Amino acid sequence: MVPKIASPQFHSWLPFVTLLRKEVLRFMRVASQTLLTPIITASLYLFVFGATLGERLSVLEGFSYAQFVIPGLILMGVINNSFANTSSSLFMSRYLGGIVDLLVTPVTPPQFILAYTLAAMLRGSLVGGVVWVISTLFAELPWTSPLLAVLMAFLASFLFAQFGLIAAIFAHNFDTLSMYSNFLILPLIYLGGVFYPISILPAPWENLSYLNPLFYLIDGFRHAILGVGDTSFVLAFCVSGGIAATLFVWAAWLIGKGYRLRS
Repeated sequence: MVPKIASPQFHSWLPFVTLLRKEVLRFMRVASQTLLTPIITASLYLFVFGATLGERLSVLEGFSYAQFVIPGLILMGVINNSFANTSSSLFMSRYLGGIVDLLVTPVTPPQFILAYTLAAMLRGSLVGGVVWVISTLFAELPWTSPLLAVLMAFLASFLFAQFGLIAAIFAHNFDTLSMYSNFLILPLIYLGGVFYPISILPAPWENLSYLNPLFYLIDGFRHAILGVGDTSFVLAFCVSGGIAATLFVWAAWLIGKGYRLRS
């Protein structure tokens, strides 16, 4: 019997598949840190805002506070873990020198980005999915447009996977990398309407909130689930999609040039 020879197309995508598999196995091997820890943290948020305040407060007519805050907590898990996966993995490759081995492999810049991005989106989706399952113990969501909600979650995950790659390239050390998460992403999430609708804010804080890019991700995701939001879903999706596309082009340019990857 004559053995079958793999097609050239298969060989061209084999390095990508190998890199994707490596990235997935990387966070699965330390699942207690990459998956369990953020799930426990989100569960504590759900307990505080769901079990204690969920039925006692209401910031949106027709919905309990738990129903209002759960979409934001789900998306927060997706965002944080998507960013953490790409940023930590690429930075460690730079720090340990393993990135040099990747750069000499026949992996194109789009394949490089896609492998890191898909692994990050998988981790973010797993955390977000489990947080949603746990949230059913505290409140029932109407899921007005489930497909749009999933689309918005994937867009948020994709966006922050690109941002994680860019942050890993520009970070000088571990402290710099953690600053992106602690002093940029976290404040923008909290000020983006996770725990309150920006419509209740006095001027000029309501208008300033529209300058927060994470507001559009959070409000768009909540709008798809509850059917109401501070802005239209189309606007939220367009703004978020534009930011995601910009970050993707930026990351592709940096990786294509090998900027700070060979040093």
